[in-house]
Amino acid sequence: MKIIAAVGISLALLLSSIAFAKVGGGDIVFEVKKGKVTFSHDSHVKTSGLACQECHDKLFVTKAKHKKASMADMGKGKSCGACHDGKRAFSVKSNCGNCHQK
Repeated sequence: MKIIAAVGISLALLLSSIAFAKVGGGDIVFEVKKGKVTFSHDSHVKTSGLACQECHDKLFVTKAKHKKASMADMGKGKSCGACHDGKRAFSVKSNCGNCHQK
C-alpha cells in the first residue's frame, strides 16, 4: 500500500512540474559581425505558435551545436531563412533591425 501511495505522489509531482514548466529556452544572443542578434523563444513559441519540433532537431539543436550561417545562406533558406522567407515570416533580405541590434 505504501508503494502505491509513493508512486501516486511521484506521479502527481511529475505531472505538476510538467504543467508549470516554462516552454522555450528564453532569449539566446548570438554575437555577429555587426552587433548582436537576439533570438526570442517566447516570440516564436508563444506569439507565433510554433511547436518546438518545427525547429528542433531539424534546423537547430543547441546554441553550442548550431552551425553558423551567413546572410547569404539564410537567403537560400538555411537556418533562420527556412521560415524568414517573406512568405511565412518577414524576409531576412530586409527588415535588418528586427534581428540585428547595435
